[in-house]
Amino acid sequence: MTTRRTGTRRTALAAVLVAVTAFTGGGVFGGGTARADNGIDTLSAQQIADRSRDALLGVRSLHFRARGDLGGHDPSVELDLAMDRNGNCDGSVDLGGGQGSVRIVKRGDDVWVKPDAAFWKNQVPNGGPAYAAILKGRYVRGSANDPRLRGVAHACDLGRLRRLVVDNAENDRGTLNKGRRTTLDGAPVVPLTRLRDSRTLTMYVAATGRPYPLRITVEEEGRRAHAVADLSAFGVPVPAATPPPGKTYDINALPIRSTVPL
Repeated sequence: MTTRRTGTRRTALAAVLVAVTAFTGGGVFGGGTARADNGIDTLSAQQIADRSRDALLGVRSLHFRARGDLGGHDPSVELDLAMDRNGNCDGSVDLGGGQGSVRIVKRGDDVWVKPDAAFWKNQVPNGGPAYAAILKGRYVRGSANDPRLRGVAHACDLGRLRRLVVDNAENDRGTLNKGRRTTLDGAPVVPLTRLRDSRTLTMYVAATGRPYPLRITVEEEGRRAHAVADLSAFGVPVPAATPPPGKTYDINALPIRSTVPL
């Protein structure tokens, strides 16, 4: 089941994650429900960024939504994923431009994926309709270690995201600045911006409760904002439901054992 644009899509998904971890090396996630002012207005931009980085390393689960194009040529990709440190994940990836979407469920080492009709038509030109006919709307089920599903497992892996943060923690290339306190969807925030090469990254950090970022935007010089990542539901468990056996199809039973899309 070989897809036409698998490598390009994986690059785009990875680019979203890398951009999100590019601030101080990435401290861009967090949560908290307390409403008290946290005093970050008095901190330097680097101090705020450092605290947000540390916050991500303590997060057990979160809801990560990213949309945009970081590859320069791809349709706008959208990720909408709840994930945790235990390898659990629930959500979807939309390839944009009418190219199709994939529903994803992951519990530990088990992965279920359900591409829609547009995906089969556009991403698997050789045999896509045949696979769709075999599956009849069911999920493909397999192991997260199966090379055909590894891309899905990586996109859903909060541990991998945290490792990106750790790996990039010392990367402070670019100018970091603190903006004036403002609001984001009614919540008080302090924006940080980092200018790196031709990109401007803006991170909105909560000014009440724990000082964790709520949104990242990425702008390319001379272009409109083309990537946004929102973070929410910190510490909320990932939905535990998995597709029932009657709505799944074992990946090893497919007639051609090649690359599963994503």
